Amino acid sequence: MRNSSQRIGILFVILTFAGCWIPSFAQAPLPVPQQPPVPQGVPLPVPSQVPAAYPPAELDRIVSPIALYPDPLLAQVLAAATFSTEIPGAARWADQHHYLTGPSLTAAMASDQIPWGPSIQALIPFPSILDMMASDMPWTQEIGNAFLAQPNDVMDAVQRMRQQALNYGYLRSNAEIAVHTGPYIEIVPVNPDYIVVPYYDPLIVFAPPRRGTVAGSAIRFGFGVTLGPAFAPWGWRTTHFVWPQRTVIINNAPWRRTWSNRATYAHPYVAPRYEGPRPAEQHRTIERSEREREAERSGRRPREKHHPS
Repeated sequence: MRNSSQRIGILFVILTFAGCWIPSFAQAPLPVPQQPPVPQGVPLPVPSQVPAAYPPAELDRIVSPIALYPDPLLAQVLAAATFSTEIPGAARWADQHHYLTGPSLTAAMASDQIPWGPSIQALIPFPSILDMMASDMPWTQEIGNAFLAQPNDVMDAVQRMRQQALNYGYLRSNAEIAVHTGPYIEIVPVNPDYIVVPYYDPLIVFAPPRRGTVAGSAIRFGFGVTLGPAFAPWGWRTTHFVWPQRTVIINNAPWRRTWSNRATYAHPYVAPRYEGPRPAEQHRTIERSEREREAERSGRRPREKHHPS
């Protein structure tokens, strides 16, 4: 009897121990499988959710500061805005090297191995434009996102604003630009190697002229940039719009960057894409003076000259 009781007791202990141990084993977390590392240089996945569409009135507001830019300059600005996070750094570099032009500027860009994509590099000769974009990043992100998600609507908004400026008498041909009208309004530089930057107040040129206003003075085209063959690798001279098809041609190829492929799309450029550590700065950095900035805003050529050492 004692042996039976002992056997029952031992069996009870075994079952009790097993009852505690088995559930603990069953509840133990399973090992998490390790994800393979992402190779360097491969873009991380980007959410594909498209932002809410801008209505026409909002697009009119967004494009109004640049709608009257000559077509090649407008196309380059739209492309650069899709890389908005790179704008501030490029604006600082362009400002500090604004005294360089033509081949001297492209040589400095190469020796400094500037890290921004060719779309941003194309605007380095225009520090005032990069400064405008960097100083209003919410707007720059808006125009970039709109151009990624609604490129046709953005181009339609540009045409609407141009038509208003034309109807009110503000937009007209002059010595620097030719305004071609018809179903679509083109603004092209008279000299394809000389790109003027128009300065205007959107609240004025897209509204009926006030009594006593001289419409011809509302848009200032006095300041421009000579580009020439040195900047051909960035698409200058081969950048324009095919307005009937709502197509932007940059560097002689259709711009295909959209919201869905923005993490992987690489537009064909001859210009290099520098990666890796950058060399030390090899040039004297001279920021633009307030006098130079005001001259550009007023549509005048800056009078100051710098002698880099």
